[in-house]
Amino acid sequence: MVQQAAGARRVPLNRDRVLHAAVALADRAGIESLSMRALAQELGVVPMALYKHVANKEELLDGMVDVVVSEIDPPEAGTAWKSAIRQRILSARRALLRHPWASRVIESRPHPTLVVFDYLNSVVGMFRAGGFSIDLTHHVMHALGSRVWGFTQEVFPGPPPPADPQQQAAVFEELARRYPYIAEIALGEAHDNGSVVGQGCDDQFEFEFALDLLLDGFERLHQQAWRSTQP
Repeated sequence: MVQQAAGARRVPLNRDRVLHAAVALADRAGIESLSMRALAQELGVVPMALYKHVANKEELLDGMVDVVVSEIDPPEAGTAWKSAIRQRILSARRALLRHPWASRVIESRPHPTLVVFDYLNSVVGMFRAGGFSIDLTHHVMHALGSRVWGFTQEVFPGPPPPADPQQQAAVFEELARRYPYIAEIALGEAHDNGSVVGQGCDDQFEFEFALDLLLDGFERLHQQAWRSTQP
């Protein structure tokens, strides 16, 4: 047993192993728990051993983003542009749901890595292969924004309601009194208590609804030969 344990500790350390261990640590304990010291303990090495493979924590975070982005599946061969982009973006969403910390880290990176550029280039390329002009594709990518990564900033952030039914009723009564139109939406339906969009919202449905709305609009503009500068 001692020899087996020693053999496990002697597994060569490389960049790929470091990055995947960092992703696993962030998945399990949260991105806030990630430090070079904590990662070294996870791998059973001294912290200085990590610096042979990542120069610092910023490079580590870049590499972790690359690991997540590499999990995004390409669309099926021969798929039309609209379905191909939908498949690609929903695969990105599945990847980020597996790694809940990843959206914050992606937003925090000051410069895209080559892997990130490859992904963005593939999405742009699908629009261009579908016949979109450079002009329309430019504006399409701005409209997609963070949705290209499978997440979006929501319009109704807020804490969950109190667990106590009486307190909850009082909160909703005050909401309805002060903000009647917001209350109509908030109290309209309830089917996903774990939603980040808002109490009673289905995150996946809302994401796909907005994505399909955008793709339908892009398709209509493409068919109209839309240009940002009209003659």
